[in-house]
Amino acid sequence: MIVLIGSQKGGVGKSTMAVNIAGYLILKKKKTAIIVDADDQKSIMTWFNDRQNVEDVPQIPVVAASGKIKETLLELNRHYDYVIVDTAGRDSAELRSGLLAADLFISPLRPSQMDLDTIGYLSEMFSTAQEYNEKVKGHIVLNLCPTNIFINEANEAAEVLSEYPELKLVNNRLCDRKIYRDAWGEALTVHEAHNEKAQHEIESLVTEVIL
Repeated sequence: MIVLIGSQKGGVGKSTMAVNIAGYLILKKKKTAIIVDADDQKSIMTWFNDRQNVEDVPQIPVVAASGKIKETLLELNRHYDYVIVDTAGRDSAELRSGLLAADLFISPLRPSQMDLDTIGYLSEMFSTAQEYNEKVKGHIVLNLCPTNIFINEANEAAEVLSEYPELKLVNNRLCDRKIYRDAWGEALTVHEAHNEKAQHEIESLVTEVIL
């Protein structure tokens, strides 16, 4: 399965989501997964290189790709159960080409007006891709949500997102937890950092959307 993670805005947590999804799939030991870093910032490649100095953690394969990545993704899909693709936070050749190969498109979104303003364009792009790749399914994930239960931003954003049926809103949300940043800084996943709340969020997301 090719899982493409992309958005029309940076800073929404795509790279963090990609490494934690791949890490959890590999942790289950029933599946193989590889991450394709198709973002020109190459944040995941940096994370991968730092991880080589971490002891007693499983290998999470990472490769870089750019430009028209469709054929690269299809070839990797012949060798891995899951190909997790991280693209830049904008319209890009990698995002458009990746959509032509993907089985699943996941777009993380902050519950903010600036992020919501990008959904119309993203929805149109995804609908166009579906004309050429009928199998691809699209999802929006509310990410970096406030942990304060009295802040209603996520629920308000969910109401707006219900107006875009092309991209289905995922029930499970990821919160703005410091552990995601701390784990990244140590080249770990949240499962390796042993944070139960973050682990549950990733497991619930993967179970709902991918497995």
